[in-house]
Amino acid sequence: MPQVVFSLDSTKKFTEQEIVGHNRWHGDIPAQVHVKPGDSFRVHCREWFDGAIHNDDSAEDVLNAPLPGVHVLSGPIAVEGAQPGDLLIVDILDVGPIPQEDSGPLAGQGWGYTGVFATKNGGGFLTEWFPDAYKVVWDFMGGVATSRHVPGVSYTGIVHPGLMGTAPSGALLAKWNAREQTLIDTDPDRVPPLALPPLPDSAILGSLTGAEFDRVAAEAARTAPPRENGGNQDIKNFTKGTRVFYPVFVDGAKLSMGDLHFSQGDGEITFCGAIEMGGFMDLHVDLIKGGMETYGVSENAIFMPGNVDPQYSQWLAFSGTSVTLDGVQHYLDSHLSYQRACLHAIDYLQKFGYSAIQAYMILGSAPIEGRLSGVVDIPNSCSTVYLPTAIFDIDVRPSASGPAQVEQGMSVPTASF
Repeated sequence: MPQVVFSLDSTKKFTEQEIVGHNRWHGDIPAQVHVKPGDSFRVHCREWFDGAIHNDDSAEDVLNAPLPGVHVLSGPIAVEGAQPGDLLIVDILDVGPIPQEDSGPLAGQGWGYTGVFATKNGGGFLTEWFPDAYKVVWDFMGGVATSRHVPGVSYTGIVHPGLMGTAPSGALLAKWNAREQTLIDTDPDRVPPLALPPLPDSAILGSLTGAEFDRVAAEAARTAPPRENGGNQDIKNFTKGTRVFYPVFVDGAKLSMGDLHFSQGDGEITFCGAIEMGGFMDLHVDLIKGGMETYGVSENAIFMPGNVDPQYSQWLAFSGTSVTLDGVQHYLDSHLSYQRACLHAIDYLQKFGYSAIQAYMILGSAPIEGRLSGVVDIPNSCSTVYLPTAIFDIDVRPSASGPAQVEQGMSVPTASF
């Protein structure tokens, strides 16, 4: 096993650890871990809410989740010799749930969860149709997830970090804050909001204290969206064997990671989605000096995905176009067409006895494939959702005998304001 450079004790909160990580992006958060090019090492990661979501049959914890505190990230980790303009090579050697802890109160100790936020808390991809808070708990065994809340399905894990990236420079951070505030100003009272500005409340900034903590907390960017440094990209193919090339914006690169997922569908459409958990990552790092200019990577990482994805041979594909449910035509709106494809899949699965929210949870957490199938044929964009049929215990393919019915048990826990 590689040396553990960022350790987490499962009996303690994130802010009580020997090394405290962070939950904001800022180049002045000190790196408390230092590695060299060529090093391999292990990092422990806490589930993004630091244990606030429980293995029970209530969605009140999702409804009242401590949103200002996310994501709790392990890092920053400084790489010796990294300078602005370099490319940081990160190899994911291994990633998984909390090692040797197959039961306990933390997600990752033999279980994980999928959630949907209430609309006022950010909602999800289909918040107009699912405005309340919902939660599904999954149990892990032998690399497979099953749930008492969604019967008749099981997934082989496609374990990956939802979030990983390098620290922004001061100029890049200022660009983020300015453009996102401009967007917020177009509709400042929107629910859910258009963007999340800096928020000192619940900020965790590593070893910073006093006036320096206050300054950085007022400037630091929230970790919810993906940006030029990588960040919360939620790419399900960031699995074991992946090699990522991150742009470096500050000395040392200051790499951070977290938000591990046991499984996820393309788009993580439930938002508090995928199957969330804590766990570990084994990483190897190296540098390409001056690589940003050499390879034209001025922003956003490029990556070579791993080859450990579960293999499915049969799929049901659902398509959608950029027309609203009430018949309003939009111009090449791929967001809308993907929404419609997902809604068609949900309608279909209900014919087999699943509730609408169970079907939505399946699309968020199962290894579905989401594709932009056509983006040039005006006025309709076409998006498709590919659903692997092997994840179901029953045959969900259309047939002359009609749809089989899943045997229902416990319903999906729901909570509302």
